[in-house]
Amino acid sequence: MSSELALFVPAFLAAFVTNLSVAGSSLAVGLAAGCPLALMRRAPFWLRWPADMLTGLLRAAPTFVVMFFLLNVMPHEIGTAGNAWRVSPELVLVLSLAVYAAGYVSDSGLDALRHLSAGSTGAALLFVPNMIRAFFVLVMASSTGAAIGVHEAVMTTLRQADRLTGRTDRIVLVLVVILFFTLVLQIANRLVRALTRLLTRQMSTTSADCHRPRETP
Repeated sequence: MSSELALFVPAFLAAFVTNLSVAGSSLAVGLAAGCPLALMRRAPFWLRWPADMLTGLLRAAPTFVVMFFLLNVMPHEIGTAGNAWRVSPELVLVLSLAVYAAGYVSDSGLDALRHLSAGSTGAALLFVPNMIRAFFVLVMASSTGAAIGVHEAVMTTLRQADRLTGRTDRIVLVLVVILFFTLVLQIANRLVRALTRLLTRQMSTTSADCHRPRETP
C-alpha cells in the first residue's frame, strides 16, 4: 500500500491543482457578474428589482442541476470549422460554479456598498475575507466535476480506489484524502478568521480615534 500511495500522492496533488484552477476561474467569473449586480441593487427601483430577482435565482440554483443543464445545452464546439474551440467539461464546471459565485458576490458586494455609504470602510473591507471563504467553498464544490469527467482530486481518488483490491487499503486511501481536505479547510478557516480579526481590530481603532475628543490649543 505504501508504494501505491507514493504513486497516488503526486497524481492527487496534480489533480487538486485542477480544483484550485476551477475555483479561481469560477470566482473570477462570479466577480465579473456579481459586482455589477451589487451596484444595480443600489440603483433606482427599475434597475434594483431585476437585479434582486436575478441574484435570488443565482443563489437558489443547484450547482449539480446547472452543471448537467449546461452540459446538455452547450455545443461541443464553439467557432467556425477552421477555428473551432472545444467546450471542455472543465469549462462547464467553471460556469456552473460561477452561478453560485455570482450570487454570493452580489450579496457580499451589496453589504460592502452599504457599509461604504455609512462611512465604515473597515466593515466594507470584510468583502475580502468573504471572497477567500467563497474561494475555498468553490474548491470543495469543484469535486462535483467528477460526475462529468473532470480530472480533479475526487476522480483521481475514485480511480485509485478501483485499482485497490483490499478493503483496508481503500479505507486508508479515503481516510488520507479526507484528512487532506480537512487540513485545507482548517487552513482556510484560520486564514479567514485571522483576516476578519485584523479588519475588526482596525475598525475598532478607527472608531476610537474618531470619537476621541480633540485637544484645544
